[in-house]
Amino acid sequence: MTSAQVDKHYDGNEAVGGDAPEEGYERGLGSRQVQMIAIGGAIGVGLFLGAGANIAKAGPSLILMYALAGVIIFFIMRALGELLLYRPVSGSFAEYSREFLGPFFGYFTGWTYWLMWVVTGMAELTAAAIYVNYWFPSIPRWVTALVFLVVLFVANLISVKLFGEIEFWFSMVKVTALIGMIVIGLGVLTFGFSAAGDTAAVSNLWAFDGFFPKGVGSSLMTLQGVMFAYLAVELVGVTAGESENPEKTLPKAINTLPWRIALFYVGALTVILCVVKWTEFAPGVSPFVAAFAKIGIPAGAAIVNFVVLTAALSSCNSGMYSTGRMLRTLADNGEAPKVFNKLSASKTPAFGITVSVLFMGIGVILNYIVPEKAFGYVTSVATAAGIWTWLMILVSHILYRRAVDAGRLPASSFPAPGGAVCSWIATVFLLFVTGLIAYDADSRICLYVMAGWAAALAIGWFVLKARNPQVAQRGERTLEKVG
Repeated sequence: MTSAQVDKHYDGNEAVGGDAPEEGYERGLGSRQVQMIAIGGAIGVGLFLGAGANIAKAGPSLILMYALAGVIIFFIMRALGELLLYRPVSGSFAEYSREFLGPFFGYFTGWTYWLMWVVTGMAELTAAAIYVNYWFPSIPRWVTALVFLVVLFVANLISVKLFGEIEFWFSMVKVTALIGMIVIGLGVLTFGFSAAGDTAAVSNLWAFDGFFPKGVGSSLMTLQGVMFAYLAVELVGVTAGESENPEKTLPKAINTLPWRIALFYVGALTVILCVVKWTEFAPGVSPFVAAFAKIGIPAGAAIVNFVVLTAALSSCNSGMYSTGRMLRTLADNGEAPKVFNKLSASKTPAFGITVSVLFMGIGVILNYIVPEKAFGYVTSVATAAGIWTWLMILVSHILYRRAVDAGRLPASSFPAPGGAVCSWIATVFLLFVTGLIAYDADSRICLYVMAGWAAALAIGWFVLKARNPQVAQRGERTLEKVG
């Protein structure tokens, strides 16, 4: 990358420095909604369901893995936050990859993030149908998945305010359930009530073969699953172009991340593993369901099932939102058909959302023919795509700080603590997790899928350049505000 690339200033509808470009979106996401989108992004199915298998692999040391990964996630989000306040745009990390690494990386990151949410949407729709099956076993799963798909699709088309409101209440359910679980667990530990009262103790964290019962190596292998649980925290970056006051709401949402991770992940798991010894948890069973059952709360399993259902629908809802915006960013830069560039009368990228939903709908069909193990493959592909996105945020931040230090770009009003050092640490950590994925035979397949995806995108890039050489150059943006 040349200094000229970094030094480039923007014309037309672009912003110079920290000014937000007018992209035509409705800035309809208030502080309350952005805060809850940020919280909801940090609480997903990866925690509610995935923690069960990881507890079986690592025992109580899983708490430390969530804390370690949480620190890295905070580094990533502060790096993103500095970039967002330098130039808040809806394209977010794809735009920063394009600016600091070149057009190909913006193209690759935008399409890869789109893939991440499409495959996540497929998985979450299938999961949501399974959860509803708990109450209504006679209803075919494909019917339930289709109904959820249509309802969320319509909500995303109506307005960004409706999306934000739905996401607010989905997140509220998850937050309330987790806080309730922590309070009840602390009550069991303190006062000894319920069926779990006699065996609940802080010593459960080390009394059964120690804090690392399966060894440090086995604990480290859970990091790939732990990172999947944190997917979507970067969604705050996609909301930048539609936040009412990004200069205030985004820093607040990012700065509250540490206590959210400490409370909802580290805190909740610590309480659960104190109340119920780790040897009683099994893969495929939500640790929250198991804990509620052990405590003896009436309808505990049904309550948790409802919470996990909202987590799945929240993720699918977020997927529809982000894919439409990312396709519009790609179209704006000539890297996707121009039709994705248009906004509807309600200022939503309706065509991009529609196409993304059609791809998510493939998941409803695949529900019949794909074996159960393929469900795990889909989530591993999402993890690999998410790691790429995080890496692009970190590398963009490192190059941005280098440009600021050289006086070529204005400083952000929200600088990351430690400057580029923390971004380097997070980069090394993500490469280490990628190595763990490559080492694990079950999850390694996602790297093969990503290699095929990379090859397809590379071919697409050469075709794009052959048809329109200007696509490889950073030019003026020509957003259509209403179509």
